[in-house]
Amino acid sequence: MLLADGWKDYRLIDAAHGEKLEYWGKYCLRRPDPQAIWADRSDAPAWKRADAHYHRSSSGGGHWEYARKLPENWQISYRNLTFNIKPMGFKHTGLFPEQAANWDYMTDVISKQKQPVRLLNLFAYTGGATVAAAAAGAEVVHVDAAKGMVSWAKENAASSGLADCPIRYIVDDVVKFVEREIRRGRSYECIVMDPPSYGRGPKGEVWKFEDELYPLVEKCAKLLSDRALFLMVNSYTTGISPTVVKNVLNLTLTRTRGGRATADELALPIGKTGMVLPCGSTARWQSF
Repeated sequence: MLLADGWKDYRLIDAAHGEKLEYWGKYCLRRPDPQAIWADRSDAPAWKRADAHYHRSSSGGGHWEYARKLPENWQISYRNLTFNIKPMGFKHTGLFPEQAANWDYMTDVISKQKQPVRLLNLFAYTGGATVAAAAAGAEVVHVDAAKGMVSWAKENAASSGLADCPIRYIVDDVVKFVEREIRRGRSYECIVMDPPSYGRGPKGEVWKFEDELYPLVEKCAKLLSDRALFLMVNSYTTGISPTVVKNVLNLTLTRTRGGRATADELALPIGKTGMVLPCGSTARWQSF
């Protein structure tokens, strides 16, 4: 299990009854989480102190209920990185704190390299992996189909003091961009992707994880340079085991390039209970 336990500005206080209670900096948020199926709350009084509570609607979507007025956005930090937090219409805040386990991995690998490292971040969202890689010294190409998310990623880079780093931001359909990069003869030492379960590109292109992941990883394998370090796939798709994605990496990369593939759950520690909350999974192929 990959445990993101290095946070100081984020804390998962408790989880139960299909919800989680978290501190994002000084603000306490209560949000749905389908993994928290148990009934016992370890800190029952804390749930009453939530500054905002996201209520999911039975018909889809939901809304925030505020106990007090919160700023439109605020910042939290992880090590040397700073992120802008904004409660969104569908329960999210613009950051997945469990990904800190991957940021630490990337930082460790990239910072040890003596030659330039180019990293391609696909379905890059608000740029957690982008700023982590850039801070470690990588040149980054950040690709996402949502213009608003790319703008948010630029804000995070600026807040982390990385506005002048070599980061190229691309608003595009990921698959089409990868295909063009192959034709251009481009190459990268590292590739990270965080594909959605289901989504649409800027021109209505349909993405379905179980149908599109394998062919995308096959294409991305062609973009890895002779000095390739790793290719990482994050998954939040229900019903897809980490082993399934590991199998994809073994078939597309390990079988032809050597190295090794690993896969595990991502998780966050729950307060002082000693328990952890599973938060998706990560599969990594690495050449070393």
